[in-house]
Amino acid sequence: MPPTSLAAELAALPAALSVRLAARGFSADKLVTWAHTLGPGSEARNRLAGRVEPVAASDVGSPPVAGEGLERARAVGEAALARGELAVCVLAGGMATRMGGVVKALVEVLPGRTFLDVRLGERRALAERYGREAPLWLMTSEPTEPRIAERLGGARDGYALATFEQFVSLRLRPDGALFRDAAGEPSVYATGHGDLPDALCASGLLASFLARGGRHVWISNLDNLGARVDPAILGWHIGHGGPLTVELVDKRAGDVGGGPVRHAGRPIVCEHFRLPVGFDPASVPVFNTNTFLVSAAALAALVFEWTYVEVHKEVGELEAVQFERLLGELSVPLTPSFLRVPRDGAASRFVPVKDTRDLAAAAAFVEAAAAG
Repeated sequence: MPPTSLAAELAALPAALSVRLAARGFSADKLVTWAHTLGPGSEARNRLAGRVEPVAASDVGSPPVAGEGLERARAVGEAALARGELAVCVLAGGMATRMGGVVKALVEVLPGRTFLDVRLGERRALAERYGREAPLWLMTSEPTEPRIAERLGGARDGYALATFEQFVSLRLRPDGALFRDAAGEPSVYATGHGDLPDALCASGLLASFLARGGRHVWISNLDNLGARVDPAILGWHIGHGGPLTVELVDKRAGDVGGGPVRHAGRPIVCEHFRLPVGFDPASVPVFNTNTFLVSAAALAALVFEWTYVEVHKEVGELEAVQFERLLGELSVPLTPSFLRVPRDGAASRFVPVKDTRDLAAAAAFVEAAAAG
């Protein structure tokens, strides 16, 4: 179907659906543009063009672990926390499909204590320790927003504890027409965690934070139980003076995701499926945890043409195409500083819980983190 037919389909959408889409960043023009690109060769279009090389050892730093360096970094980070210069932003749009298809934020990690409760507990602990609240912002999705908002109730004040939704679009058929589900309805989906910078700016939270003297935003996945606020790492981030810190861990067999590379000579984070054909992922010994510290001012000023990768999905028994953006691409407009953090033991900063087996394996760590 030619894109002009898609444009006509979009113009004829029911008014209620159009309002719902507009409230969540939908762009009909963008969808028509994406439809133009469909056809053979989607895998090649998703891959980086140009020279891609492994990062050098000197590209990856390590946090201070003892002595004067640790104390200095911790002091800098604690001072920033006491001044209220940090906000915590958690990616909470996911559904626990491997745990029964429920809202993951509301899954219990300990008896009576959910993923969301762990984050709320950390927020209280920071306020008690440093005398200032670090705002906690949850990027939700259409499916997760109502349940998370209900759970937070009156504690959600629109700033210090707030939610904001990521963006959405409509799925396409492989021929570029609008995809419709078995009931004949257009199929809405979230366009990926790369929505965060634009969605956060649109929410007004970032502007309010900057106006109150905020300087740094700590971003992490909801289900990474190791991604806690560490004043020494915050101090390390402030100390290097750059706009972005990316936390990395040693790669293990079976890890699938992004890692640091040099693209056209510049360090960036790249997902494995975007690497050029022939590039050996084993040449990159570290793995992106999707935990970032970023300058709030740089985030607010960001003007960037994001890459939307083409993803094919089975929806029911039908093939659909959707376009998504990846948060790691933040490392393209904002020069990253890579930080290799611990993966093992009580100091681990990467404890992802994707299913009940992960949860059981991480039980001891979860108890220690919750107690802290």
